[in-house]
Parts: sequence; structure tokens; C-alpha cells
Amino acid sequence: MTVGIPKGTRDFSPLEMAKRNYIFDTIRSVFRRYGFRQIETPSLENLSTLMGKYGEEGDKLLFKVLNSGDFAARLSDDELLARNSVKLTPKIAEKGLRYDLTVPFARYVVQHRDELTFPFKRYQIQPVWRADRPQKGRYREFYQCDADVVGSDSLLYEAELIEMIDEAFKAFKIPVVVKLNNRKILAGIAELVGEADRIVDITVAIDKMDKIGLDNVNAELLAKGISADAVAKLQPILLLEGSNAEKLMRLKEVLAPSETGMKGITELEEVLDYVRVAELKNSVELDLTLARGLNYYTGAILEVKAVGVDMGSISGGGRYDNLTGIFGLPGVSGVGFSFGADRIYDVLNQLELFPETLLSGVQLLFAAFDERALSYCLPLLRRVRRAGIAAEVYPTPAKMKKQMVYANANAVPFVAIVGDSEMDAGKVMLKNMITGEQRLMTIDDVVECLK
Repeated sequence: MTVGIPKGTRDFSPLEMAKRNYIFDTIRSVFRRYGFRQIETPSLENLSTLMGKYGEEGDKLLFKVLNSGDFAARLSDDELLARNSVKLTPKIAEKGLRYDLTVPFARYVVQHRDELTFPFKRYQIQPVWRADRPQKGRYREFYQCDADVVGSDSLLYEAELIEMIDEAFKAFKIPVVVKLNNRKILAGIAELVGEADRIVDITVAIDKMDKIGLDNVNAELLAKGISADAVAKLQPILLLEGSNAEKLMRLKEVLAPSETGMKGITELEEVLDYVRVAELKNSVELDLTLARGLNYYTGAILEVKAVGVDMGSISGGGRYDNLTGIFGLPGVSGVGFSFGADRIYDVLNQLELFPETLLSGVQLLFAAFDERALSYCLPLLRRVRRAGIAAEVYPTPAKMKKQMVYANANAVPFVAIVGDSEMDAGKVMLKNMITGEQRLMTIDDVVECLK
């Protein structure tokens, strides 16, 4: 039998779990400070909930779960022999693994709307699954860390999300830049160049500016059928430089004929006014090439990139006006974003920013020379644990070298050594495994020292 796990999934060692939990705990603490409350939704959703929400390609990436029991009993021979998976799937699979946290959240809001008070601020930290082709940095099972506010169109929430992002990355000690744009500005630009109905083609191309450069963006626009005149009109906008205030001033001149574009500028100015007095550690930059998820977002769009690290965005989100419309409850506006936990993990590793204390969950190991010493250690171990200190005892009186190897392998910072002389004194020999220093101490003194 071959032992292994499915492609695109991962095992996590104790050290990796300690690092992941550090990320989740940091993010969770920020969410809570800003009044977001945690919910969880099932790993399994009805396929009727999931299908048709992510486009044709997204539907193909959904993991479908076979019905319980003899799922093929009701199928005719003709249906089986036709081998038409599209028609067969609804008859043999009614459920699927969630693809993201957004659609289940929309379902949750609609299903529980009579129990919720709006604005409703929720966060979720849960795994999602996609039947994607596994490759570096892309997995079939991964975690998302989402925070959303629904039931309000106040732009104060956009500013709060930016403050939350700043707090989280300040805690991680990762310098970042928060890139900000507005869907209405992009719509106004498309109007201005006479290609209002081609906004998706235009923004998909300009969104690649950082990766392929201006010349290639222009070539892609022309290849998509955008007129040469429209491409020429785009150049001053694509090359816009300066401070946020300077960019906005220039945009007001350029987009003056577009009511939609001017509305986007007004919204951006309000958000920037809020964050200007927030004393953020990280910078917020207006970026007109930012165009993530245009079919989904309707207002502010934001993305976070780590400074000095060659990696894509590590957080992103924006404003949407009709989250719950897909389930028959139109007009519920919201704004939200998601932390990319896996990418944050990679950045922290690359920059060596994980706290050293994560290496061990155990602060103290009792090491006994013989069976009598082992019995002496057990009540002391309980006292230490009841004092809130993570501790364990080596289960057999093995050679001291072996016990020390165990402590080092598990990055235990202190070892309480117990032999005849320690028991006669009613104490333990506390060894600092980092400095090598040893001190004879009572168990109460050990507790105070480790606290």
C-alpha cells in the first residue's frame, strides 16, 4: 500500500501549526477589536447553493460529494452509458465542498436575516477547497480569513478595514503598502475613452501593468479590439504619478465629464480623509491599475502588497452592492476583505519574522534520574501546570543525555533535573537550555521564574 495524501493538500508539523496559529490568532485579535463576530459555516454546502456563483470555470473546480448509500441505484442504463458527467452529477451528488467563504456567507445572511441586526460585522477563518491543478503556492485545500460588514453603505467601514489591515501587519512587523482604487473611477475612464461597454477588457489588461509593463498592456488592449484612439487617451491616466492628492486633482480634471467617475473620486476622497487622521504605520496609495474582481466589486477596491518581497497581493477586498441578490434578497450592500494566510506565512518565513517563542509550546521539562525521582516529579508537574505553565515530564528515567536531546529537539527552554541531592533538599535543579546556567530552586521559585 502506498502511503500519501491527495495532491494539493498538506500535512503540518507541530512547528508549522504553531506558526499558522500565530497568524490566525493575530488576525483574529484584530477582527475582534473592531467589533467583528465569528461565524462558521459547514464544509459541505448544497450544490444548488454553490453552482452558478463562480462562473463556468468555477463550477468545474467545485469538489462534488457523492450521495450516501447506493447513489447509482436510480440511474437508468442509458444515463450510465451516456457518460455525460454534466447531466449525471445532479443525480448522484447533491452536496459539495465550499469553494470560498463569500457565497456561504451570503447564504447565511439570507437564511438568518430575521435573527441579524444590521450592520452585521462577521469574520470567518476556515478552510476552502478547489479542484485546481496543484502548483507552487496553489493548493486544493487552503484557509481563508475573511471579514465583512453587510447592511450599510457607509464609507467609514472602508476606512476601518484599512486600519485593521495596518494593525495586523504592524503586529506581524511586515511593511506593506495598501493599494486603493474605485470601480466607479474605472468605469468613468472607460466612458471617457469611448469604450464604456469594454470596461472588463480594459481593466483586465491594465491590471497586468506591474507584471508586463506599459507597452505590453497597450498591445493587449489593441489585440482585444480596443481602438487605437481609446488606447492613446488612456496613456495619461496609466502614467499618472504623484501623491494621492495630486492624482485625485488630475483625475478630477480628466473625469469631469463622467458623473460615475466623479462619484468614485468623491468616495475615494472620503475614505482617504478618514484614514489620514488614523496615524497608520503603512502607506495607502491610489493605484489606477488596480482592478481586481470587477464583475463583483462596485465601489472601493483594495489590495495589500509586502514591501521588498517578490510576491503578489497578501490581502485584498472591496465594496459590493448585491452580495445576497444571488439568493433572492437584493440591495444588501457590503464591504469586506480577506487575509491571504498562506502568503503571509511565506513572507514571515522569508523575512524571518516569526517569534522565536513559537518553537516550543512547552516551557519546562522534568528530567528524573530514577523511578523514585520520577515519582517525586509528578506532584511538582501538576503544580506547575495549575500555575498556567506548559510542562511535561520525560516518562522514563532514561539516561540524562537522552532526556536533554529530547528537550533540545522540542525547543524546551528549561529543564528541571531531579536526583537524590535535589530530593533531599526538596528542590529541583533548573537548567536554562539556552545559556546552560543551572540553579537549585524550590518549585515555587521555578513558577515565579517562568511566569
